[in-house]
Amino acid sequence: MIVDVHTHTPTHQAAVPEGERRSYDGWRTDRAVVTTNSWADYDQATEAADLSIVFNIAVEKPEEATGLPYRPEDTNTATAAFATADPERRIGFMSVNPTAPGVFEEADRCRELGLVGVKLGPNYQNFDPLGQPALEFYAYCERNGLPILFHQGASPIRQAPLRYTYPLVTDEVALQFPELRIVMAHMGHPWGRETVVTIRKHPHVYADVSSIYLRPWVCYESLLAAQEWGVPHKLLLGSDFPIATTAEAIAGIRRVNDIVAGTALPKISSELIEGIIHADSLAALGLQRGKR
Repeated sequence: MIVDVHTHTPTHQAAVPEGERRSYDGWRTDRAVVTTNSWADYDQATEAADLSIVFNIAVEKPEEATGLPYRPEDTNTATAAFATADPERRIGFMSVNPTAPGVFEEADRCRELGLVGVKLGPNYQNFDPLGQPALEFYAYCERNGLPILFHQGASPIRQAPLRYTYPLVTDEVALQFPELRIVMAHMGHPWGRETVVTIRKHPHVYADVSSIYLRPWVCYESLLAAQEWGVPHKLLLGSDFPIATTAEAIAGIRRVNDIVAGTALPKISSELIEGIIHADSLAALGLQRGKR
């Protein structure tokens, strides 16, 4: 089974009206990303996957913080509606700010809605990932079996602090919460080596490969580190829709050796590549298909 662990909730249920179309040119170097999209757009973009994990990031001013369009409806309610509309193909994660009033009440509500994990972007949400409110929220997630997918690494958004997404911060989290299941998004790009040494030492910490295939050298260097340090089994497939499609992610990972063709540089094994594409992500994160 192919699981895309990193996709963002579409902004519109029906087709996007012409006047509401938005794009952003900061996420990719080859083209702008259309950031307004429909449920049908999402299904088309993820058709190469058997199942996808979907979420958005709960921020006060989404367009300023992430380049994504403002959504007047509640992020978690919208994600839950989308995920539960097709539970055999979608699993929904909530997003909260650990420093916000009522965070645990909102998390409880989201669990009632059927959201079974959490997406956090400390840089976008402007909270210290090692601050006391965040630590208390991680303890809640560990107690309740909620995996957390953290944004890790670079962002083109000027206001998003890089220090909050440096991969070694996750090492500190995992040391304090050894049973918490964590996914480090984007292999912490460009800090793939730091990500690899972190997932190597913690049994329940994984990394997804979302968006790294858009930068060939970062992709090659990161996967080579995983190969040399013996942790390819800790890597999960992700597309980062709407930035890319699942099929584009798969094709990009399979092209990883193109950049070193004709050289003496080591190659990434086909077993590693296919292992990412077919990773048992649900088992890794303690999730089940079609289960709330």
